[in-house]
Order: sequence, then structure tokens, then C-alpha cells
Amino acid sequence: MSDSFKTAIVIGAGIVGVSTAIWLQRSGCKVTLIDREGVAAGTSYGNAGLLACSAIIPVTTPDLIFKIPEMLFDPNQPLFMRWSYFPRIISWLFKFLSKANLKDMNQITADLHRLMYDSVDQHKQLANGTGAEDYIKSNQYIHGYKDKEAFSKDKLSWEARRKVGLPDDELDGDALAKHDPSLEGKFGFAVRSHSDGHVTDPGEYIKALASHFEDEGGKIFIEEVEDIPVKNGRAIGVKTTRGQLIEASHVIIASGAWSGKLAKKLGLNVPLETERGYHLEFVNPNIELKSPVMVSAGKFGMNSMNGRLRCAGIVELGGLDAPPSRAPFELLKRQVLTLFPELKYDEIREWMGHRPSTPDSLPLIGAFEDIPNVWAGFGHQHLGLTGGPKTGRWLAQLISGEKLNEDLSAYKPNRF
Repeated sequence: MSDSFKTAIVIGAGIVGVSTAIWLQRSGCKVTLIDREGVAAGTSYGNAGLLACSAIIPVTTPDLIFKIPEMLFDPNQPLFMRWSYFPRIISWLFKFLSKANLKDMNQITADLHRLMYDSVDQHKQLANGTGAEDYIKSNQYIHGYKDKEAFSKDKLSWEARRKVGLPDDELDGDALAKHDPSLEGKFGFAVRSHSDGHVTDPGEYIKALASHFEDEGGKIFIEEVEDIPVKNGRAIGVKTTRGQLIEASHVIIASGAWSGKLAKKLGLNVPLETERGYHLEFVNPNIELKSPVMVSAGKFGMNSMNGRLRCAGIVELGGLDAPPSRAPFELLKRQVLTLFPELKYDEIREWMGHRPSTPDSLPLIGAFEDIPNVWAGFGHQHLGLTGGPKTGRWLAQLISGEKLNEDLSAYKPNRF
């Protein structure tokens, strides 16, 4: 690594930022990690824990436009809108809905697959020697449907998955019960994905990775970055809200849904919105799933985690500032207890977080065109945990000057 690549600041200590920091550190770079709240304080903590290589179909399927009225006005649908925020999101929604066609759906699926397909292996390589290895599990992922007719409505999505080579098999109710007795009678039909995995505790997993990063000499600061000063066309470091200037030869923006504000200060107007996601954790449940489950009717995932059953999903469009809404929590609870009326538990824990989403459902990965030592690693929507390690690895390779045998043009930060 040349002298110009020996120091870096990574803004954001979620899975993307921590992965980038570790891979840069392994390449010989001196790295500082900065986060406004701390390690895994946001979506990297509250996600469903899925390494969902099969979750590569964008929301913008060709029939989305016809589904929106029902999804927005039916209180039992997993899409919510804060109507006071609607005027601020209209432009983004038009760009987003413009992708709801077969050609764009297939292209986005292929681009997401290229980033996500080997997620379990990428996590294992990232965690190797860090003490975080035991959190990673390779297993199957069940997509549960009421019956085969309900599955047939998703036929287009499964054809797209199979087209890029993702393996699966179909199960009737009896076969599903043999796979996992706790699912007996819950679904009439299911698809079992074979490429996925999960993490038994996302927050603790990322904290273990970050602890290793510190043990190897990395620095972690809990500070909010106010600005990225630029001199002669290059960033000189970051300025915190406390007025501190921390210098570095490279700056990586990996702060999730808050990344757009920093990018805008550098002249890059990214159409980045937040999909507000919700989870419920049932503590000390009497049910333990053999493998994670996607409840297709409710669009939420269920994952057994070290003494908890975490149920995560829902999309609410409402920006970064508003407090959590009650309706998504109530819907999620109602759906879980309808599916598992026998579920017993000690308590329920609630959480809401922000998924950073672009109109084309693809993250931004790479250098800013006008400021080539500032790098983007954000916009992964609900696939941040799945794609975080490879994103970090790609960024570290690019920053250290290593040639990639990958076409990253689909993720260019300046593509908008």
C-alpha cells in the first residue's frame, strides 16, 4: 500500500462500516471508525439477522403500481405512510415507481445477486480470527405461503431467482412439518431456499467484530460528523460537531440512512430515503424455529436468536425524524400471534430503525467522481447485513489500489 492510502476514516459503525474498517486494516491501512451513536446502534442491531441471499427481488415488481392503493389503505398490509411526510417523498416515489417493470426488475435482481450471492462465505471470511465466527450459521430459509395459489402469485419473483441460479425446493404442508415440527399447520405451501444463512445476534456479532478491530489497533470514536472538508479537490478528513478535525487520506461514508446529508455537503445529491422498519422480540419463547422463516402474506421475517424470537419487517415511509408509530407494532404482533396462537413468552421488546433506500434498490459503492478520495458504502435498503461484508471488501480493495474482477458500474455513487 502506497503512502497515500495509509490512513482512512470510516463514518458509520454498522455492518458496512465495520466490514470496511476491518478489510482496510488487514490491507495495512490505519483506520478510524466514527459513529454518531456507537457500534451497531441502528439497523445493524435491529434487523432480522438474515443473510438473505435469496431476497434479491426488488419491491418494484411490474404489478406494484396496482397493489399500492390496497397496501396503503388496508390496515392489515405491511406498508404505512406518514401522510405529513408525503409531499417530501413524491419525487423519490416517482423515480422508485419508474423501475416497476420487468426489464428493470430483472436487471436489479442480477445486480443484487452479484453482491449478495455468497454472503455466508463473505461473513465467514470477515469473521475469521475475530472471535465472532460462532454467530454465523449456514442454513435454509423458509418462505411460507398460505397455499400453492398464494405462491403462484409470486411466480415471477421465483422465476427471477432461479434464473440467476439460486437453489430451492418446494414443500407441501406435510414436508414442511417434517423439516420443522414447529411449523406444522402454519403454511399450506413453502419454498426452501438453500443459499441463505443467519446471524444469531446481529448486534453482538458486529460488536465482536468491532472489538477485534480495536484489538488490532483501530480507533473508534462516538461522535457525529458535521462536515468533510475538501482542499484542492480532495477531502482532508472529517470535522465533528465538537469542532474537531480528524485528518485522513481517505473518507468512507457508510452511515446508512444519514449518509445522504453528508453526500449533499460534497455536492452529490443522492435520492436516499428511509424505509422505517420495525421489529418485535418475544423473550424466552416456547417456540424455536429450526431455520428463519419469511411470512410471505405479512412480508416479515422470523428468526430464533439466543433466547428470543425476533420478528422484523414492515415498511413505513416517514423520514428520519418522526418517532415510531404504534400501528406497525400492533400489526406485527397481531400477525405473529395469529400464526402462532400457542406462543408464550416473558416479555415483548419493540424497536424501529431506518433502512437506507435508493429509487433503483441498489446501494452506492465506490468513489465520488469529483472527490476521488471520498467513498460511498450505503443504500443497501433491507439487505445491509447480507451485503455488508462484500461491500466493505470491495471498498478496501479499491482504496488500496487492487484491481477488481467485478463490474461495479451498477453501484456508481454518481449514477443519479
